[in-house]
Amino acid sequence: MTFTLAIVGRPNVGKSTLFNRLVGKKLALVDDQPGVTRDLREGEGRLADLRFTVIDSAGLEEATDDSLQGRMRRLTERAVEMADVCLFMIDARAGVLPADQVFAEILRKKNANVILAANKGEGRAADATILEAYALGLGEPIRISAEHGEGMGELMDVLRPIAERFEERAALDAPEIDVDVGEDDEDAPRVPTAAKPLQIAVVGRPNAGKSTLINKIIGEERLLTGPEAGITRDAISVKQVWDGVPMRIFDTAGMRRKAKIHEKLEKLSVSDGLRAVKFAEVVVVLLDVEIPFEQQDLRIADLAEREGRAVVIAVNKWDTEDDKQDKLRELRESFERLLPQLRGAPLVTVSAKTGKGLDKLQQAIMRAHDVWNRRVTTAQLNRWLTGMLEQHPPPAPGGKRIKMRYATQVKTRPPAFVVMTSHPDLMPESYKRYLVNGLRADFDMPGTPIRLYLRDQGDKNPYKDKKSSQPSRLSKHLKK
Repeated sequence: MTFTLAIVGRPNVGKSTLFNRLVGKKLALVDDQPGVTRDLREGEGRLADLRFTVIDSAGLEEATDDSLQGRMRRLTERAVEMADVCLFMIDARAGVLPADQVFAEILRKKNANVILAANKGEGRAADATILEAYALGLGEPIRISAEHGEGMGELMDVLRPIAERFEERAALDAPEIDVDVGEDDEDAPRVPTAAKPLQIAVVGRPNAGKSTLINKIIGEERLLTGPEAGITRDAISVKQVWDGVPMRIFDTAGMRRKAKIHEKLEKLSVSDGLRAVKFAEVVVVLLDVEIPFEQQDLRIADLAEREGRAVVIAVNKWDTEDDKQDKLRELRESFERLLPQLRGAPLVTVSAKTGKGLDKLQQAIMRAHDVWNRRVTTAQLNRWLTGMLEQHPPPAPGGKRIKMRYATQVKTRPPAFVVMTSHPDLMPESYKRYLVNGLRADFDMPGTPIRLYLRDQGDKNPYKDKKSSQPSRLSKHLKK
């Protein structure tokens, strides 16, 4: 998905009908009665070869109080701010109403990419409305019929250059991962530059102190903070040279357990946070010292590991802890027990409020990034493999002896290795874990995700199962 498209407009202009058409399913409830949609609905949109995330929103109301309509309006406005592109729909049969003019003004301020669409535009009755729509100041309106599928080609033509722009942005922001390496390739890892800074995502549960931590790192109150949980709604990135290293730091919305996510907006915020993890090279999982390693913390850390990102565990609000030595020992024991897949990853204590421990956090990030880029020569790997096999030979399931010939590193960021072996499908997971743990210990790669692939070496006998087209001399003699 290259970009996010939010569909907004007054109630009953056909937003949900268009949403259903773009996602190709009847996901949103549609009715002639206005106000059926009350929250946000997200789906995977498609127009020919264009792929994007589409959001159906509640109808924009003029209410600004705490009534249901007022809350629905605030929810929709926030979705507009978070979306890359906003499709503003008006009803071509009803004409341009004063409310449309008010909302057009709001959209110009909240989103740089606004597309105007006049729905129910089939027939000559809509001609006058199309001319009126120019007065909204949002450019040329697209004449569509969400119900009958008219105007989808014109919408696609308008969206395509926007999609290409966001593709270019995504390419610039995307981290360099799964980098191929040749045999005995010992090139140094990429050094972060101002043009391509080291990308860090700070993730964690709500109110763990993510925004406060980033404000302290950059030295200014750029991100909104406060005692209320869930202030940050979308992933916001800031650039900073931290101790001489250019970095882009993503502040993300707090990720709560699904059962506690009541607002559709928060679901959208969480998906935005997950995208930030994918755009990061190093993920800092920020814990609250008072309630560390809750289930959601473990899920976030596991997600980062599965995405193949370097991980740093940071325990915040350390200034409030009295018995620091016992607490630190307890944290390390819990970390080793609950996150064995990240064994050895840096665990640092910080105070986002006072700034204490930020120097250790920066060093841990650089260390994790260095390990994530680690390269091992083929010669070193095969000496290591010989020792591992002598120390603990592979099992022989069903009497079939497994032979491991040689190993080589094929990728880095994160490190990935291939071992050529016979019967790779019979190799138990426990032996693969034995090899991965050996790689961590012997090549100093603590905490980083390690990918280990077993490949069939093939049969070394080129004549096995080869049937000769000519009978042998012996067979000829026996036949006689």
